Amino acid sequence: MLNLASRSSQAWRSIQRVAKGMASVSQRIGDTKVPMSLLETGAYINYQRIEDNLAIVRNRLNRPLTLSEKILYGHLDDPLNQDIVRGVSYLKLRPDRVACQDATAQMALLQFMSAGMDTAAVPTTVHCDHLIEAQIGGVKDLERAKQINKEVYEFLATATAKYGLGFWRPGSGIIHQILLENYAFPGGLMIGTDSHTPNAGGLGMIACGVGGADAVDVMAGIPWELKAPKVIGVNLTGKISGWTTPKDVILKVAGILTVKGGTGAIVEYKGPGVESLSATGMATVCNMGAEIGATTSLFPFNSRMADYLHATKRPDIAKYAQRFAHNLRADEGADYDQVIDINLSELEPHINGPFTPDLATPISKFKDEVVKNGWPSELKVALIGSCTNSSYEDMTRSASIAQEAANHGLETKSKFTITPGSEQVRATIERDGVISTFEDVGGLVLANACGPCIGQWDRQDVKKGEANSIITSYNRNFTGRNDANPATHAFVASPDIVTAFAFAGDLRFNPLTDTLTGSDGKPFKFPDPNGKELPPRGYDPGQDTYQAPPVDRVSVNVAVNPQSDRLQLLKPFLPWDGKAPEDLPVLIKVKGKCTTDHISAGGPWLKYRGHLENISQNCLIGAINAENGEANKIKNQVTGEWGGVPQTAAYYRDKGIKWVVIGDHNYGEGSSREHAALEPRFLGGLAIIVRSFARIHETNLKKQGMLALTFANPADYDKIQPSDKMSILGLESFAPGKNLTLLAKHSNGSTDEISLAHSFNEGQIEWFKAGSALNLMAAKAKPN
Repeated sequence: MLNLASRSSQAWRSIQRVAKGMASVSQRIGDTKVPMSLLETGAYINYQRIEDNLAIVRNRLNRPLTLSEKILYGHLDDPLNQDIVRGVSYLKLRPDRVACQDATAQMALLQFMSAGMDTAAVPTTVHCDHLIEAQIGGVKDLERAKQINKEVYEFLATATAKYGLGFWRPGSGIIHQILLENYAFPGGLMIGTDSHTPNAGGLGMIACGVGGADAVDVMAGIPWELKAPKVIGVNLTGKISGWTTPKDVILKVAGILTVKGGTGAIVEYKGPGVESLSATGMATVCNMGAEIGATTSLFPFNSRMADYLHATKRPDIAKYAQRFAHNLRADEGADYDQVIDINLSELEPHINGPFTPDLATPISKFKDEVVKNGWPSELKVALIGSCTNSSYEDMTRSASIAQEAANHGLETKSKFTITPGSEQVRATIERDGVISTFEDVGGLVLANACGPCIGQWDRQDVKKGEANSIITSYNRNFTGRNDANPATHAFVASPDIVTAFAFAGDLRFNPLTDTLTGSDGKPFKFPDPNGKELPPRGYDPGQDTYQAPPVDRVSVNVAVNPQSDRLQLLKPFLPWDGKAPEDLPVLIKVKGKCTTDHISAGGPWLKYRGHLENISQNCLIGAINAENGEANKIKNQVTGEWGGVPQTAAYYRDKGIKWVVIGDHNYGEGSSREHAALEPRFLGGLAIIVRSFARIHETNLKKQGMLALTFANPADYDKIQPSDKMSILGLESFAPGKNLTLLAKHSNGSTDEISLAHSFNEGQIEWFKAGSALNLMAAKAKPN
């Protein structure tokens, strides 16, 4: 069916009759075949599906649609019968592609292998970016990582070749930058096994972070399930200029919405101010939307996106998107669940932190906050780059600041590191002299990888426990996130602010108003930063680091050494035994913030991401025990002894005792890592009961056959004691929308009956009964 959006089909047909004498029907958008990527054959942008789906959906809903609704509903598996209610319905969607980073890809591929499939149903890529530790510099760090991770890289290279996936070798760059440069396109739908997948929203794509099990579903040809998001509109007016950057937009939004304000919603940017942001700047905004818990973030298609597509050798996609532009922006009069207004002309640069990405402070007030809160004012390290801020524009603006300092005879006072987001960016800024500018003032260029942003940093300048301050242009700054030191005060800002601070060496410096002293003894003030949105001489692709799947995949062998401590084939979890859970111990009652870093730590643990048994030894070791205020010290309710969380959990499991975890608000915020769900399941857990969940983690728990439950009354969290025995009543009639009951037996003999809510639908309840979503998939595949 031809979708004519706001024009009536009758009127349009009349125009066609006059123009063509009824000789033919107008060309359909789908009659043009445009490849999704220059690196893949046979995979084309499917704008026709969006057109056809929206013709059905518009007829059903009879109202204007937001941009995110257009793209989501345009990818519905069954638009005619799908129930569509924001915040209520579970949408079944058909994504265009899947992307995995190397740390999460290991488990995703191991699960895909268990599903018995031989080819991915949609284009899929794997990117090696998480396992490279920053130590002494890019080239040497990369070579060391190749040796240390040789077994894992060989597994990923052979598994991707076997199953028809694209493989980006170590040194290629960070997954999100590679996706923006090669795969993202306006109006597309992508899922990725990393929470910052929304980066692709900078090119008008709905891109969502998911767990590996969700990725496996889509790779196996099963629709992806997503609770229909609400839509938060951010209306941008004015024009960005001076020291203010796109990064400051999301730092401001994070301060407004907090780390959980975007949960269950898509953040959609709109308004005249959008035109003053570059495509890579829009990607920065979308990338850090993960820090407010948003399902994803995106911008409407515009000329800045078209410019970037041309610069990355994809003019056909730009032209195709221009033809489809009516469906790449919101309808006039579209309704939003919440609207935030930001005047870019009045927006100050912001600095967020420490310890949380939503503590937002404008630069004019930051000095006072440093003094008032007693934050260490001496800046030890300034770090720019990462998947959030490593574009050519970011790098050249920072270089303009570095050059100004060099002109006055200065080198950095703080350590200064630079992380290029991709090999293409690295090669281009090397060619154009940007890297030499950084190195001339004392900067250290790291490998094209995540590095310190995810804790892959062999930091030597401070001892663990020593209070100190760092500032980054990264996205996430939870306690210990960057360097595993809980006393490090990590702040987040734009690359411009970070670079200027590197020369001041002091958090009380304001580059907009304050001066530094040059080598000649004279004061000077930095002028406004300036850079190039796109390289005037075009991008230099650098080294070729892409491995396409071979034509002959049958002969490829994927070997996993049974003796390996890095890789381990999966065994299916046992299905629910049908019995009502009674008198289960509380493994731990978690107090306060509990991110996926607390549940499944990164850093040195990343090397075990393909070995479930080994990585489970970090389960919840960062969570704070409400009983004693300590991490990784809990009481074994059987023996009375105190010990580590994973060791106690394994003791219960080996004795045939299931257990529960009690958690606080926004439990599982942060990274998409499904290991935070796999580990408690592997160690014998039955239920995670919390005040509220972060979206991705809640889904991950369900996928692994765990009960993800919330207190119907969040205040009931306070009724639970760590020594309680827990019974969960009502599972024999487990059904959507029907609360369960928690019977908490206290050590003094009293009890509390507590209502537990859940968001399970019928299909997810079947996951629980089968033991996991993967078990159910494998069972359904057996007859075939």
